Amino acid sequence: MTSISRTRARAVETLSLDATDTRNALSAALVCDLAAALTDCGKDPGVRAVVLTHTGSTFCAGADLRDPPDPDALVALLRQIVELPKPVVARVTGHVRAGGLGLLAACDIAAASTTATFAFTEVRIGVAPAVISLPVIPRTDPRALARHYLTGERFDPAEAVRFGLLTTTADDVDDALAPILDGLRRSSPQALTETKQLLTARVLETFDRDAAALTALSARLFSSDQAREGMTAFLERRDAAWVV
Repeated sequence: MTSISRTRARAVETLSLDATDTRNALSAALVCDLAAALTDCGKDPGVRAVVLTHTGSTFCAGADLRDPPDPDALVALLRQIVELPKPVVARVTGHVRAGGLGLLAACDIAAASTTATFAFTEVRIGVAPAVISLPVIPRTDPRALARHYLTGERFDPAEAVRFGLLTTTADDVDDALAPILDGLRRSSPQALTETKQLLTARVLETFDRDAAALTALSARLFSSDQAREGMTAFLERRDAAWVV
């Protein structure tokens, strides 16, 4: 059973993360299923753009701690979104944590309802936002990002727009997305592909330069004693041993 549901309307394919039992966490299976769906969209001439959204109250809870994806597979998925020859638009109406923020940053356009919440929670379980930095760092304000990376604080959509993680926010996210999707439908497929390449060149340079090092960092941290304590504390719903 796939963890991605799909619909299409007027050449816009909507891919919904659909693993609500795990709050759409990035499991090995979900990463594989999403990559396969994106491959289909990239090859299909009937798809002008892709909307990436979710079922349930959480867009993505980050890595699935019980079934985490291989770091190389997550890098490949993020790069696939960036490189897809069609615009990818994130539609968020719920919570986004940790690795889910990497998905948002990889998308070309990201919109969220005003009830959405965000947090880079990696530091609170003993790891770092390593792999997701590949799309996040090139697209966001470094001073604001430093605060959120280092503290793991929750922040709102207005803050996410301010430092570049989101494109826009509105009470009704579909109202905000309507003119954006209309614009994509009115645009030449060739022009969209070439324009996207202009916009993503700097992000892909970061992948080329840093992917190997950040993948190694992720693997090292996830196998550390502090990460084991942090993940155990998270699953047991208690403070980690280092909390003072």
